[in-house]
Amino acid sequence: MNKAILTIICCMLCITTTFSVRGQEYNPIPVALPSLQIAPDARGGGMGDIGAATMPDVYSQHWNAAKYPFISGEGGIAFSYTPWLSKLVSDINMLYASGYWRFGDDKLNAISTSLRYFSLGDIEVGSLSDEFWQSISPHEFAFDVAYSRKLTETFSGAVTLRYIHADYSTGDDETTPGNAFAADISGYNESYFYMGRSEMLLGLGFNISNIGTKISYDGGNSSMFLPANLRVGASLGYPVDPKNTLSLSFDVNKLLVPTPTLASEDETDEEAQRRVEKYNNISSIGGIFKSFGDAPGGFREEMQEVMWSFGVEYRYDNRFSLRTGYHHENEYKGNRRYFAFGAGFRSNIFQIDAAYLVSTAQSNPLDQTLRFSLGFDIEGIRNLMR
Repeated sequence: MNKAILTIICCMLCITTTFSVRGQEYNPIPVALPSLQIAPDARGGGMGDIGAATMPDVYSQHWNAAKYPFISGEGGIAFSYTPWLSKLVSDINMLYASGYWRFGDDKLNAISTSLRYFSLGDIEVGSLSDEFWQSISPHEFAFDVAYSRKLTETFSGAVTLRYIHADYSTGDDETTPGNAFAADISGYNESYFYMGRSEMLLGLGFNISNIGTKISYDGGNSSMFLPANLRVGASLGYPVDPKNTLSLSFDVNKLLVPTPTLASEDETDEEAQRRVEKYNNISSIGGIFKSFGDAPGGFREEMQEVMWSFGVEYRYDNRFSLRTGYHHENEYKGNRRYFAFGAGFRSNIFQIDAAYLVSTAQSNPLDQTLRFSLGFDIEGIRNLMR
């Protein structure tokens, strides 16, 4: 199998979901740029893709930007590298960078940003006679900026603005680069309570992400939905003793994208065309509201569209960490199910994390992939240089 064929398979994985059809009930929701949903950091990835309410860190921009006002540091930057389909090809990957800065006399405000670049590698595109034509490098790009503020002693909110660009152009007039704009709205609550003699940390968070325009790859003739998503999570931190801490976290996700109507056995070509056109004509904002009650299978199918993750993190002396988690997606909505394992180390200057994913259902693009992320604390670096 040559590289061009492998890349076509990768493009299909990135544009929709894996099509292991088990009958007409298999009805995944097609979205553009699913790479926007990839966990960029090894910490969240090592717990099964969790982060709505976990303790704040430099990677909170992806999970919930409202967590930044509660972070202990003044500022920080981080980088990560995520290979994709590494068992098949070596040049498909995601590069990610993020950073934040808390400001104001009381440090109640924070501004944060991130840059995401998903590369599909280099592809050799040939003519119908299989003669070499040109080499292209399809890619996806997203840049965002967020402002967050602590509104009360325990609650903070954030708004994120995002620019998205995707280029799958092959050099002809049929494909054009796509551009879109989106926003996130998020909130986070952090409070303490006593259970027996132990003071527990309870985190609650939500993030409505990628609320924005649709994106087109053919000059506006047709368009696709961005992966608008509702994420709600909770996290409970239990101090076993002064040096040992155990945290339990749980996230629930639902795509805020309309569910496509399945074709009937006796459907004509004209009826199929009208069905597809009706779906494509739904606006992005209308699709968000429609997504809560439009599944052809009714309430049962709506519940199948809910994904959930459960994760555990153990910390020793707030420096060494061990993590594990599980992510579940219904078999008729994509069937991405996997265990994740991770570890991390942090000092006053930097933090490094690693994660490893093991798929339990169909092949996952990140199955058996080891990934790393590296973060730096600005205040720690400043103190080191004094």
